[in-house]
Amino acid sequence: MTALLAILKRDLRLALRQGADTLVVVLFFVLTVTLFPFGVGPEPEVLARIASGVIWVTALLASLLSLERLFQTDYEDGGLDLLVLSPVGLESTVLAKCLAHWLTTGVPLIVAAPLLAVFLDLPADGLGGLLLAMLLGTPTLTLVGAIGAALVLGARRGGVLISLLVLPLYVPVLIFGVAAVDGAVAGFPMRPHLMVLVGLFLGALVLSPWASAAALRQAVE
Repeated sequence: MTALLAILKRDLRLALRQGADTLVVVLFFVLTVTLFPFGVGPEPEVLARIASGVIWVTALLASLLSLERLFQTDYEDGGLDLLVLSPVGLESTVLAKCLAHWLTTGVPLIVAAPLLAVFLDLPADGLGGLLLAMLLGTPTLTLVGAIGAALVLGARRGGVLISLLVLPLYVPVLIFGVAAVDGAVAGFPMRPHLMVLVGLFLGALVLSPWASAAALRQAVE
């Protein structure tokens, strides 16, 4: 546990030193969402109808921006070899790095989402559903993205490859995240959609560390 906390603190400290990565993710999220009213028109009814989908799709794309750096720094400086040889299980190390990534990218997206929802005239009934759905969905995006980041480690144009590998796997999170918000706005229960998001998160929590660790071991051989 001490070793995992050390890895978590190290990654958080590096992220704070290289704050540009987090800033780029948040700016992309904000700027992309603010462009939609210029493209579809400023009518409140139109914006309210597409608000949940716009926010979720943009958050999904924003989360891809920093995935390439999840293991790349350790791979380049030789730290990944030490992590693989460490007595601490590599699966646990992957979980610690994913937690650090979510805290520095997913949490800022969650904080920014309600403000952008108000900007897009999302009804107040949907704000709670949006926060809950993103709180459950963004960790899944990080865990699934970690598999893609590990698979393309050392490859040329890894960012493009990650997008091709990961985007199809993000679709269920997108569908049920949007459905939870739309259901809350329409007055329907959110629980079924949120439970599916919980299931997706638990599945990713179990499978992602194992798959990512296997890909990382392959990358250093």
